[in-house]
Amino acid sequence: MESKRQQKYAKLIQKELGEIFQKESRLLVGRGMITVTRVMVSPDLGFAKAYLSILITDPEQTFDKIDGAKKQIRHQLAKRIGKSVRIIPELAFFPDDSAAYAQHMDKVINKLNIPKASEEDGEEDES
Repeated sequence: MESKRQQKYAKLIQKELGEIFQKESRLLVGRGMITVTRVMVSPDLGFAKAYLSILITDPEQTFDKIDGAKKQIRHQLAKRIGKSVRIIPELAFFPDDSAAYAQHMDKVINKLNIPKASEEDGEEDES
């Protein structure tokens, strides 16, 4: 369970990373759309895990570019939050596959052959 301080720190980093990917990293990202879905910060605030959702471009190639540019991204983050925090955390980026998993589950559910409930069954359930 994260402390309030960790949660505040994580939210700040999530917001700033989102803006960095949206505005300042166009050369890195290209026309792709990157969403920072979640950030988790270590108890000592020295390490942050950022989960990214990548749309429009090739996710693996874009993710590799982002992973290779960690130092530049951390430097941009330091420019933005350096005056309000003591520690600029080391960053680790991970792909967020929750959207792909949700699509997969939708497909599985849609393929299920579930018979419709008869009216008699519905009346018994209401009693």
